[in-house]
Amino acid sequence: MKNERLVLRTGPMAGKAFPVAGQVTIGRNPENTIQLDDLQVSRKHASIERSGAGVVLRDLGSGNGTYIENRRILEYRLTPGTVIRIGTQEIVFEADAGDGEDEEEPAPSSGVRFEADALDNYRTANAEEMFQTLFQAPGGAATDADLKETQRRLQAVYKANEIITSERNLNKLFGRVMEQIFTLVPAHNGMILLRGESGEWIEELAKSRLPGGQFSVSSTIVNRAFDQKEAVITANAMDDSALGVGSGTIMQNIASAMCVPMLYQGAPLGVIYVDTRGTENAFVRGDLELLMALAGPSAIAIKNAQYLRQVEQAYNDTLIVLANAIELRDHYTVGHTWRVTNFALAVARELGWSEEKLDEVEMGSVLHDVGKIAVDNAILGKPGKLTDEEYEKLKVHPQRGADLLKDVKALHPLIPYCLYHHERYDGKGYPFGIKGEEIPMEGRIVAVADTFDAMTSNRPYRKGLPPEAGVEELEKGKGGQFDPTCAQALIDCYKSGKIDQILQNYYQTNEKSIACPFCSTFLRIAESAEVGEQFECHVCRRTIRLAEQNGMYFGERVSEADA
Repeated sequence: MKNERLVLRTGPMAGKAFPVAGQVTIGRNPENTIQLDDLQVSRKHASIERSGAGVVLRDLGSGNGTYIENRRILEYRLTPGTVIRIGTQEIVFEADAGDGEDEEEPAPSSGVRFEADALDNYRTANAEEMFQTLFQAPGGAATDADLKETQRRLQAVYKANEIITSERNLNKLFGRVMEQIFTLVPAHNGMILLRGESGEWIEELAKSRLPGGQFSVSSTIVNRAFDQKEAVITANAMDDSALGVGSGTIMQNIASAMCVPMLYQGAPLGVIYVDTRGTENAFVRGDLELLMALAGPSAIAIKNAQYLRQVEQAYNDTLIVLANAIELRDHYTVGHTWRVTNFALAVARELGWSEEKLDEVEMGSVLHDVGKIAVDNAILGKPGKLTDEEYEKLKVHPQRGADLLKDVKALHPLIPYCLYHHERYDGKGYPFGIKGEEIPMEGRIVAVADTFDAMTSNRPYRKGLPPEAGVEELEKGKGGQFDPTCAQALIDCYKSGKIDQILQNYYQTNEKSIACPFCSTFLRIAESAEVGEQFECHVCRRTIRLAEQNGMYFGERVSEADA
């Protein structure tokens, strides 16, 4: 008879040996033969005992799995030198000959039973039926550990779904979903794919826990999951062809994979795909059920976030249309709103404002001159200097803009951008003559952006300053006309090249640069452009025709009928 033992290689009991006599149990509960004080270990985690096939290791439905050489197993025949990993602990199986003749060694086994054997019974499953087993408690013979495991899964799913459904931002939502997937299932890679209107796959998020971060997906199970509305699990996906969705380098080592459809009102919206690299049989049916339990709420959350994005886009587009309508009346400054908005965004980013606040900056800047709707056309369209009386009438536009917005609660955060963008840091501005930090920061940002564009933009009645000269004026005005922090932020943006493409004269030095005949913004023309070719101004969105005379290129207006 051989002397067989289990020796702990790591942890506080490293070096301690336990003979294999009868059944040896391993877990956190003190009643086990080997008690492991490790939170990653289940109360009753695994057992080892002799059978007709030799010494067999069995996982007892543990939460974090039992591993042999990084392979998650259900049942495995041990041979001398086999290293078992449970939680953070490593245990080696040792055996040597005892008294008497050596016994004949049983024929080698590939592992008495991996999870792959059970997979044959549920390689695919109807997605709508997966919850039946996930939320069912075990039958009458269930142990206390079984019931606690069911409770653990329910709590995990509830917590994950609460996190997912609380996120309204679509871009952040995909990340939230993936975080919860990695929390609940032992995957190396994960991907969320949505099906486009024309049937193409759209990769929304791909994330890997392995170095390199690039991986392929199994087209076989992805298409099967979506088309058949089935939850799919496979023990070895390496033979499947890669789905070309821009995921990067194809890794030829996908071992175990799962894919579930995201169903919205019974129709598939997309799929959630996960796999492991180099770890066959890594997933059990419980993992597939957990993944399906995340897919349903994820689909609802994604659909809601998409709808919210559409509503927000419609809202933003409406405000832009309103701003453009104002600019059409003040045709000498068409393009001004676009440039001021982007200058203000650059300043806000330089100051470290959040993405949510940047959205507000964009809309507030778009509407900063909306009060000009109350100014007489003759004043807005006057090519020369305004009289004192005309200037006083123009100065009412910040207050008129605020008045327009005050009755719409959703627009209240945008009022400071309208009302205070002509106030000066030294108190010499209008309409209130307040100074310093009495002026809301939103107004101070737009004031810098608005004045910088006014200085550096060409108008029919005068030529704008070069950007360098505009920057010098900002330097001079710090602490006087301008908030010093905002002015310095815009100066830093210019010096680092962050606002080059916003400047009206950015393309002026290019040999095929022309001024837009509608808004006077300089536009770069491709070297291959031919005379007579039409294109759109990126600022005012009007159609322009390329013309040439005496070796000089210029832009001609194109009427809507000719466009």
